[in-house]
Amino acid sequence: MAATTTAIALTLSSFTLSSTIPSKTFFFPKPSKPISLRRTFRPLSLTPQAKSSDIDTSFFDDVNPEEDIVFDPPTPPEGFTPPQSFDEGPEETEDEIAAAYEELYGPAYSGVSVLGNDVYVMDSKVKKSSAFGKVKKEKVRDGFEERVVQVRRVTKVVKGGKQLHFRAIVVVGDKQGQVGVGVGKAKEVIGAVQKSAVNARRNIITIPMTKYLTFPHRSEGDYGAAKVMLRPAAPGTGVIAGGAVRIVLEMAGVENALGKQLGSKNALNNARATVVAVQKMKQFREVAQERGIPMEELWK
Repeated sequence: MAATTTAIALTLSSFTLSSTIPSKTFFFPKPSKPISLRRTFRPLSLTPQAKSSDIDTSFFDDVNPEEDIVFDPPTPPEGFTPPQSFDEGPEETEDEIAAAYEELYGPAYSGVSVLGNDVYVMDSKVKKSSAFGKVKKEKVRDGFEERVVQVRRVTKVVKGGKQLHFRAIVVVGDKQGQVGVGVGKAKEVIGAVQKSAVNARRNIITIPMTKYLTFPHRSEGDYGAAKVMLRPAAPGTGVIAGGAVRIVLEMAGVENALGKQLGSKNALNNARATVVAVQKMKQFREVAQERGIPMEELWK
């Protein structure tokens, strides 16, 4: 009891001391309006709200919710014939099914076109998607075969260091007298080969050949420091050449010829020197037409 009385006396003394502090120290302006910490938000409505009295429900007066509603379809008009069922029609033949499939999705896996389209041209335009959503291009089937002559790593010195690329030399030909040499560079070997193949197709030339699949006459060509000598050969000789010269002649369809590299051993320059030597060749009928004489007088 004595402890409680002492606590009350201390509380009253502290209140008395605090009341002696001037009131101007704890002066707060009186608000004109009572402050409310709670705010109410009204929902924003762009359309007027309908009341229950505005809704017309008179058409439900005659409806019994416990009664089963039976749908009564309208009567068909006079002369109406129902359409034929899908299963009752005549069966389609395999050719008709294949033609419909080809019209939607292209030629079948067999590669045979029912509609008479060019399958190789259609295949070259088809883009196939591989993993990770990348588009994989299919090789163009234009009758030309590709052969890689050389793949080398080349570096380019730039401000930040060296850039590594791959350079590929590709020879394309149809082995019927047409051949082309191309070169391309890329950061990957596959990209370099594709670029060089496209470049080779842009530089296709035609090689003049006789019925024995050899050259009509001798020829020499040079490109840079490379020099190539080409000679015709008898049937059964084969292609006696080496390096890039042999690849160019084989892709062109030459079966009997002699070739020799007389200068530099650079593969690209020798391939282009072979193209230069071939472009100098002419058929006998072209020479006779230029001279204005019959072909028989060329051998006199």
